[in-house]
Amino acid sequence: MSGLGSRLSDDREHLRQTFDEAAAGYHTARPRYPEELFDAIARSVDVTTPHVLEIGPATGVATVPMARRGWRIDAIELGTSLAVAARSNTADLPGVKIVHDSFDSWSPDRWGRYDLVVAATAWHWLDPATRYERAHRHLRTGGTLAFWSATHVVPAGGDPFFAEIQDVYDEIGESRGDEPWIRPGQVPTSVEEIVGTELFDDVIVHQFDWEVTYDADGYLALLDTFSGHLTMNFAQRGRLYGEIRRRLAARPGGTLRRHWGAALHLARRR
Repeated sequence: MSGLGSRLSDDREHLRQTFDEAAAGYHTARPRYPEELFDAIARSVDVTTPHVLEIGPATGVATVPMARRGWRIDAIELGTSLAVAARSNTADLPGVKIVHDSFDSWSPDRWGRYDLVVAATAWHWLDPATRYERAHRHLRTGGTLAFWSATHVVPAGGDPFFAEIQDVYDEIGESRGDEPWIRPGQVPTSVEEIVGTELFDDVIVHQFDWEVTYDADGYLALLDTFSGHLTMNFAQRGRLYGEIRRRLAARPGGTLRRHWGAALHLARRR
């Protein structure tokens, strides 16, 4: 691995391990995914009750709605506290097994056993050199790979709060720079990357978007589950969070509207 590749790998590993610090508030703060997204996944598999390998379930935000559909789930979670929380949140759901391990190194008792491999807002944290190959090995022939991430999208006429608060991010050294706002239905996809592996066929992407309203406490709790905010120093977070509270308090109702988008990738194992 090159020096740059090694640094990127180290940064990714450091950032993804920060989520364990947010385990206590993660399940409440993170947005729920639309049921239509799970409907699309269900249509992509050829069995009614698929055997699922979920990568990086965190506290079980996607695990719970899948389990409620009767799907059998083995979920591999890297974070110790997150795994404990996931077990608690799925304790009353049959067919769910939470394994505390790293997907990048975990070995099952048998390869090729799963109908479905799922990663909800976790795929981008996996080793890009091996993630497709490992998912391919876990799937039976004809099995489905499904992954997506919850992404901030800004529709025309959306809440201006996020553009207005950028001056504070600039002030604390966390500027977005020239990064464009993503529009609903335009979440970037990984179709070419999937096709390039030559491991999967029938690659399909479904775009979803939805809206959540937050008060100050709820929005700051959400920010406390983002790696970029978890790694801010005390002064940065104090300045940013104080200003968010001040500006929301000046708004009628004291709330903001945040739009979410997800590009659900579905691909069939060759």
